[in-house]
Amino acid sequence: MKLATLGILLATPLAGAETAPAKWPHAVTYQVFVRSFADGNKDGIGDFPGLTAKLDYLADLGVQALWLLPVHPSPSYHQYDVTDYRAIHPDYGTMEDFETFLAAAKKRGMRVILDLVVNHTSRGHPWFESAATGPDNEFFDYYVWKRRDEVGSLTVARTGPDTDNLRRWNETPGVDDHYYYAYFTGGMPDLNFDNPEVRREIYDIGRFWLEKGVDGFRLDAAKHIFPDDRVADTVAFWEEFRAEMEKTNSDVFLVGEVWTDGNEAKQYLPGLRSIFNFEMAGSILEAVSSGRGTGLAARHAGLRKQYGAVLPDFIDATFLSNHDQNRVMSVLGDDGDRARVAASLLLTLPGSPFIYYGEEIGMRGLKPDPFIREPMLWQASPDPWRARSREVRHSKDHKVEPVAVQAQDGPSLLNHYKSLIRLRRDMPTLYAGELEPLEDLHERLVAFFRRHPSGDVLVVHNVSRRTTTVELPPEAGVFRLPVWSSQPGIVPDAGRLKLPPFSSVVLGPDAPPTADD
Repeated sequence: MKLATLGILLATPLAGAETAPAKWPHAVTYQVFVRSFADGNKDGIGDFPGLTAKLDYLADLGVQALWLLPVHPSPSYHQYDVTDYRAIHPDYGTMEDFETFLAAAKKRGMRVILDLVVNHTSRGHPWFESAATGPDNEFFDYYVWKRRDEVGSLTVARTGPDTDNLRRWNETPGVDDHYYYAYFTGGMPDLNFDNPEVRREIYDIGRFWLEKGVDGFRLDAAKHIFPDDRVADTVAFWEEFRAEMEKTNSDVFLVGEVWTDGNEAKQYLPGLRSIFNFEMAGSILEAVSSGRGTGLAARHAGLRKQYGAVLPDFIDATFLSNHDQNRVMSVLGDDGDRARVAASLLLTLPGSPFIYYGEEIGMRGLKPDPFIREPMLWQASPDPWRARSREVRHSKDHKVEPVAVQAQDGPSLLNHYKSLIRLRRDMPTLYAGELEPLEDLHERLVAFFRRHPSGDVLVVHNVSRRTTTVELPPEAGVFRLPVWSSQPGIVPDAGRLKLPPFSSVVLGPDAPPTADD
């Protein structure tokens, strides 16, 4: 497929600049739920042989790293309640299968990070099974316990965005006079990080996987290591965790799930250095849903300024959706044009973008959770790679075109993602440039400059269903050369820029005059 069919245009002023490709973690990372991604042994469950077989697809997509949801043994399909931190879930294959996958990913230049769930274990973890025999057991203090008369209320009045669990204190038959604490569910008892033995256990687990060759961790529930009124203790733990991990891999990458607004999330940066930007994910989807772009770029710039004041070298992990949230296409009313402009915003704004598997082909999904984690569609049924172990409600063949079909369709959502990922990967201005909002251009537009020594660009997105024409202000008037556009023909004319509905354009400045001019 020719690049022209994907909307990429050459920009002479930028083409001559230094254009070393993005280096991870400043490149695009792809989030994989192995169980739902690709079935290699044809038992209906996604596995590591299947994921290994699909690495060429991911390399062609342009992503440079993979984040794997939990891969450890667990009694739950989602595996966020771990029973063995040093093993691979048998549904996914063997440790040898994982090592084969890891080597194949590295051969393609891809980094790999694992989801590390250390806020809690499974009730079925040997530590908890031992602890539940009573206070005299050596593992009892691995968890958070209170005597029945100390607990007070077993429930809380309200939950947070990352849990709907109201009952936090739980009884267990083996310990009649104590209750254990569980932030998420009774099946996931919280570990006691006041216990130095617990901390040492977690550091050893991290080192085990780094020595296997993984490049870092996505840290589940990073905000909840200690109770929410002990932020300083949680930050100190992550600082200590990072220091321990760096003894094994000096370049280890840690990204934390801190599901809250940016003003609160920034407190955790000294320990984590990278956190997921939940506030901007919601803001992008709200702008595209409402058709009003005013203030979006300024909000992003403001958050980055707040983060930078706490930690100058922070890494902003941007995204549109993840395994805990309704899928983009469903949030946007099954509107492919809206999904395209949302992707365009994610991949042209600053940050280190994460893409949830299947978003690039427009998979649908609405909670409860199993239905936002449905199988990836590789080709029309019968699809030999498709996982089939669970009910599918939303991402069915008549609603979602599979990879094989979209790969051959120039204007497809898949090819839109591919063109933007490649553009961003190869243009320092997009993966490393500063953000300068261009406000008040029009309420239906999101407009901003990206500034970088290799060359500046002007980026404009129309997030509405109406064609919008604007007069470019003087500071934007020199940006007339198309670098990339989602549709052909989006070029300023006599200082006016006309954008079709849900379209995007990246413009470079006029070429400097030559000696012959």
